Amino acid sequence: MKPITVIRKEHFNAAHRLHNPNWSDEKNTKIFGKCNNPNFHGHNYDLDVMVSGLIDPETGYLIDMKLLSNLIKSEVLDYMDHKNLNLDVSEFKNLNPTAENIAIVIYNRIDAKLPDNLNLKIRLYETQRNIVEYPA
Repeated sequence: MKPITVIRKEHFNAAHRLHNPNWSDEKNTKIFGKCNNPNFHGHNYDLDVMVSGLIDPETGYLIDMKLLSNLIKSEVLDYMDHKNLNLDVSEFKNLNPTAENIAIVIYNRIDAKLPDNLNLKIRLYETQRNIVEYPA
């Protein structure tokens, strides 16, 4: 039997500011542009959580989608939705909340709770045109 992938789609809203405290205001503005707004800015993120592995012959499931949904809710939605990522999410106290870093944080939070026999991939849509996948 070959591996199969299931995908759960979710959505959350969050604000952030891209800023490197080691740089001058001028350099931050030059590199991050509008994303360096000191008053923050927000995105309507779309999220695909992709889990791959072998189907359990007893259940016919790779993973119970209700369990996956609950895991995403507790580890991502309850944690990041309608939050200021810079101020409210501990991982971003010293980590710039770029789409790349947000995807990695989401991956780490979910992967820590998945059984070892399942593989995880995250696809995060910051906009319809800016998309990050982790791992690549």
